[in-house]
Amino acid sequence: MSQFEAVLLLGMGVITFAIRYTLFAVGHRVRFSPLVQQALGYVPVAVLTAIIVPAVVMPDGNSLQLTLDNAYLVGGVVAVLIAAFSRNLLLTIFGSILVFFLWRWWLAG
Repeated sequence: MSQFEAVLLLGMGVITFAIRYTLFAVGHRVRFSPLVQQALGYVPVAVLTAIIVPAVVMPDGNSLQLTLDNAYLVGGVVAVLIAAFSRNLLLTIFGSILVFFLWRWWLAG
């Protein structure tokens, strides 16, 4: 590792720490309006959706695969349906994983 890389990594670490520490240090003094608080409630869902959807619809990372040959898509749709009807996290996880693996097995056979 060169000296430049070490300084760059140290700088990134300091900046990241400063940003996060500032929020922890003075975050209790900041008050948000009810509208902003309600909007912040949707952040985790939006972030998880932004991470998961590309992996489900583009499992190879190159092109959309919106066909029944895509076990990730089938498992994802099943996960959404199980979650919507059961509201049970463990059932959603195990049910969608089961469908995913059974679908892959069926496609391979």
